[in-house]
Amino acid sequence: DWSDSLKEMQRNWIGRSEGAEVVFQVQESNEEIAVFTTRPDTLFGATYMVLSPEHELVDALTTEDQREAVCNYREAAAQKSDLERTELAKEKTGEFTGAYAINPVNDEPVPIWIADYVLSTYGTGAIMAVPAHDERDLEFAEKFELPVRVVVEASGGEGSLGFTGNGTSVDSGFLTGLATSEAKAKIIDWLDANGKGKRTINFKLRDWLFSRQRYWGEPFPIVWREGFHEAVDESDLPLLPPELTDYKPTEDGEPPLARAADWVNLPDGTTRETNTMPQWAGSCWYYLRYLDAQNEDCFVSESAEKYWMNVDLYVGGTEHAVLHLLYARFWHKVLFDLGHLSTPEPFQRLVNQGIILGEDGQKMSKSRGNAVNPDTVIDEYGADAFRLYEMFMGPLEMMKPWNTKGVEGVYRFLGRVWRLFIDEESYKDYEQAVAAAPDQAEALLVDLKLHKAITDDAPNNEQLKALHACIKKVTDDLDGMRFNTSISALMVFVNDA
Repeated sequence: DWSDSLKEMQRNWIGRSEGAEVVFQVQESNEEIAVFTTRPDTLFGATYMVLSPEHELVDALTTEDQREAVCNYREAAAQKSDLERTELAKEKTGEFTGAYAINPVNDEPVPIWIADYVLSTYGTGAIMAVPAHDERDLEFAEKFELPVRVVVEASGGEGSLGFTGNGTSVDSGFLTGLATSEAKAKIIDWLDANGKGKRTINFKLRDWLFSRQRYWGEPFPIVWREGFHEAVDESDLPLLPPELTDYKPTEDGEPPLARAADWVNLPDGTTRETNTMPQWAGSCWYYLRYLDAQNEDCFVSESAEKYWMNVDLYVGGTEHAVLHLLYARFWHKVLFDLGHLSTPEPFQRLVNQGIILGEDGQKMSKSRGNAVNPDTVIDEYGADAFRLYEMFMGPLEMMKPWNTKGVEGVYRFLGRVWRLFIDEESYKDYEQAVAAAPDQAEALLVDLKLHKAITDDAPNNEQLKALHACIKKVTDDLDGMRFNTSISALMVFVNDA
């Protein structure tokens, strides 16, 4: 039970895309360039190619008259982050290599460019550019005056330039007249039959860089023997780090653990790995260890895991969507596949709470000066009023602006509840006694008297009806985590009392 928006965030982060790998032969060369595309049906509209500046063929393809410009461009691209390079609003830049490739479906030569909006870490690090049906390719083509050929027509035949949706293939040889889904299937079959490509699934997700060169982290339970690593015996687990007095890397740049020579160099001639795991190594599965934290035989017993897992409810912000929540699911699924767990998913239900904004409607921050100190609120109104107001502010999942007047309203409501049960005169006496002896506040509570309206008389039908309606409303709202409306129901009930 996860929100569709959060599941979509994880899907986009993983970036699974179905398409085809298409092979372009470099003109007057034995080299080939493979590209991945989710729209192989637009191959007839490919009028140029773009390689990432880091592509392994750039040096070999670049002609001598273009070499200086290409080298300068590659140096400039190396100074930018992937985020900067793929920013949609960024002006497109690039350099022509001087080389051409052959479009496999029509044998037309297409110029090969390099541009920083193509990343070496996604797909093959090369794209076939179809400017009529891709916004970035169109911007690039217009800037460098490259051909634009419409090959997909929208329904009605209007607005086809820049159209990126599904439609009908036009000016596309044997694909002309086919709907997008049919055209995709037919071109992939053709590519496969002619040795020009194949059906492919690609992912944006990259391999996990999991090692750190610092002391604070779990040591890897592996040893090195003649250049190859081996897992340590299970009897040697858990592997604890050695005690060190200096946590900095060594003088020659080795991780801190390398300082512990007796720990690193083992009697059998093997050496321990000195890198450590990142914080994810603990946060990805801590909830499993908590189930059986004192177990010295395994990380969790089968009985404890089956009794407690999976987690019924996880409350956390959306900032964890593609970090902790994604990694924890991955870790859990690996342990499930290995037979250590009985459930394939760790968290059954997920609720993303909204943040509380400042009174100005902006996110609280020291720089804006709109932060609210909970201690100040509690000192004036008490912890109960503070907690109740937080639940009363609005739906749990929504962002909500803080309003001190709202705390005052909740504080008055709690006072009304108190006065329904406690005799006002006895409470005044209690306050005076506490003022004289503050350390006796709890003991003096026994002297409070109930309000005279509190009796042992049986309630009438109207009172019972109102009571049970309130109980049902509050119960249903609590189950649905609609705390604000459950409190509203209590307020209505108290006001009618």
